[in-house]
Amino acid sequence: MTTDSGTLQVRLKAITFEAEGINGYVLEPLAGEQLPPFTAGSHIDVHLAGGLVRSYSLVNDPAQRNRYVLGVARDPASRGGSVYMHDSLRVGSVLKISAPRNNFPLNESAPHSVLIGGGIGITPMYCMLQRLQSIGNAWTLYYCARSRANAAFLSEIEALAQANPNAKLHVHFDDEAGTHPDIAAMVAAAPAGAHLYCCGPTPMLDAFTKAAGTRPADTVHVEYFSAREEAATDGGFTVKLARSGKSIPVPPGKTILDALLDAGVDAQYGCMQGVCGGCETRVLAGIPDHRDGILDEAARNSNTTIMTCCSGSKTPELTLDL
Repeated sequence: MTTDSGTLQVRLKAITFEAEGINGYVLEPLAGEQLPPFTAGSHIDVHLAGGLVRSYSLVNDPAQRNRYVLGVARDPASRGGSVYMHDSLRVGSVLKISAPRNNFPLNESAPHSVLIGGGIGITPMYCMLQRLQSIGNAWTLYYCARSRANAAFLSEIEALAQANPNAKLHVHFDDEAGTHPDIAAMVAAAPAGAHLYCCGPTPMLDAFTKAAGTRPADTVHVEYFSAREEAATDGGFTVKLARSGKSIPVPPGKTILDALLDAGVDAQYGCMQGVCGGCETRVLAGIPDHRDGILDEAARNSNTTIMTCCSGSKTPELTLDL
């Protein structure tokens, strides 16, 4: 069932244990419906109690239309979403979710895909592997985790690797290796022409980005689960809404999204950290101060779009397509 806000209603069919501190959540459509299709690397926003909206990667095979599966790590230091998912959700609950969005798409025409997943960052990778397997493409996965006990979906991934002669699986567990993974060596071993993907903790992503800096930019793909940098809250500029003609000042201490919501604008948003794309808005004039973890340098330099939850303005006025 689609609600007036464009979100979907789904039922929580099952909660599964996937690893120490990591649960799987199986979401199914309400009776007689199919879920919207998705592509490998997609995520959905899950609306939780108290106005929380959190983004989670889809881990199941994109060919499936009868369910969405999430993998969620319980992080006591998080902003409340994962703790609520683990401690409060019950099987049978009806949840509101967004349709799938993909800021981390898989290039299916690449001759080889090299994936580096750290911890819960394995979730989009597992989805990608299933797609690569179904179309017969070659892949290499480096799966890094603190220990085997913390490695979600490991047995399923091992089965995929064993069934594909063009697949290579490398695992790195900190407690067994006694050291952190060598991301630079993984990148250096990637064959020419391969597309590289990385998702995991920020230090891993930083190391990956640095190591892959000499490779063609369009072959290097990164997904952040948390903000890359502090949100722009200096304020002191005005946002002009092209459709309504309103001008909204953004005061110090507020983000653009804060100012829009305070003014009663029905602005869309999701993660509030600049990593889901839920608040992406077209820029018609002005120069954004980008702080998101989604846009590449070309998209940033085009000055045509902005994530309002975290980015600001370098010009006194910013005109948005709202």
